[in-house]
Amino acid sequence: METNKFKNLEQLQKITARYFHNSKSANDNVEANTTQIKFANYSELGNVITDMLKLCVLALNQNRYENSETGINVGLILETVLQIFPVDEFEFLSEISQIVATSSHPVNE
Repeated sequence: METNKFKNLEQLQKITARYFHNSKSANDNVEANTTQIKFANYSELGNVITDMLKLCVLALNQNRYENSETGINVGLILETVLQIFPVDEFEFLSEISQIVATSSHPVNE
């Protein structure tokens, strides 16, 4: 019986290794997973975030005027937007902007 359990577990591990690529445990934490979303550049990331927010606005407006389910989980979309929003990068851009603004050397365009 133990041999069958071991073989089944081994088969499951092989199948998992072959197909489960998108979600990975975050720092060996079983309850939290991470995934990567690939973007060509920050412009594309910004466009995706903007479109997701527009989708939420449309879904909320539709729900306000119609008392029916849209099938869009607005809360989940907003949570995703918060997770992919590049806060660190915006802080970096703010610091760069502040350095440029306080610089004593004019920048030639």
